[in-house]
Amino acid sequence: MTTERFAGKTVIVTGAGSGIGRASALRFAREGARVIAAEVSAPRLDALVAENPDLDIVPVVGDITAESGVEAIVAAADGRVDSLANVAGIMDGFLAGGEVDDATWDRVFAVNVTAVMRLSRAVLPLMVEAGGGTIVNVASEAALRGATSGAAYTASKHAVVGLTKNTAVLYAKDGIRVNAVAPGAVATNIEAPFHSERAAAVLGPIMQSVVPAPASSEELAAAITWLASGDSANINGVILASDGGWSAI
Repeated sequence: MTTERFAGKTVIVTGAGSGIGRASALRFAREGARVIAAEVSAPRLDALVAENPDLDIVPVVGDITAESGVEAIVAAADGRVDSLANVAGIMDGFLAGGEVDDATWDRVFAVNVTAVMRLSRAVLPLMVEAGGGTIVNVASEAALRGATSGAAYTASKHAVVGLTKNTAVLYAKDGIRVNAVAPGAVATNIEAPFHSERAAAVLGPIMQSVVPAPASSEELAAAITWLASGDSANINGVILASDGGWSAI
C-alpha cells in the first residue's frame, strides 16, 4: 500500500491482536500512522510487532474495561491522538432476554460500551485541544436489527450507535468526526456459539437464509480507515453498514 493518509498521525486501535483490530492496526501503520496497538493478550501483540518490524506499532497490553488500562493506552500516545478506532468487542452466546445472566450482561457491556465511552472520554480533550480528530466505533448488524445475536450483545451495539451519534453532534464544532461501522458476518477468531436453544431455533434459520458470505477483516479495516481519514471529511454521525448488502434485505 502506497498511500500515506495517516503520515505523522497517532492512532489508537483496540483489539489490535486479532481479527478486525489487527487488520485495522496494520492498515493504519502501512499508511504512515504511529499505531498504539491495544490488546489484552501479550502473545498476540508480540506476534503483531515481530511480524511487522518495519511498521511504527507501539504495543500496549491492557484491559480496556479497567480505567488503568485506558490510562496506559492513552499515555502511550504521548499527548496526541489523531484517531481512535474502538474495535475490541465480545459476543454473548446468543442468550435471550429470559436467559441472560448478570455476569454475561455486565461483561458484554463493559467491553462493548463502557470501554468505548472511557477511551472516547480520554481522547476527546486531546482532540479538542488539537482542533480536530476522528473516532470510529465498531457497531454491528445487531445495532440495526433484532435478529442477529443475544439480548446483551444486541443492546450493547445499539448503545454504541447512540454514543456515536451523540458524540458526533456534541463535538462537530470542534472539528471532531465520530462514526461507526456495522459489520455483518466477518471471518475472525471470535467464537459465536449458540448457548441458547431458543436462539438457535429462532435465529439459526433466519441467519442461514439471509446472511451474505463472511467478509474478511481486511475489508472491514478498509471501511474503518476510510472513516478515520480525510477521504470521508463530510461524514459525521453515520453508521456505515459493511455487511455485503445484508442491511438492504
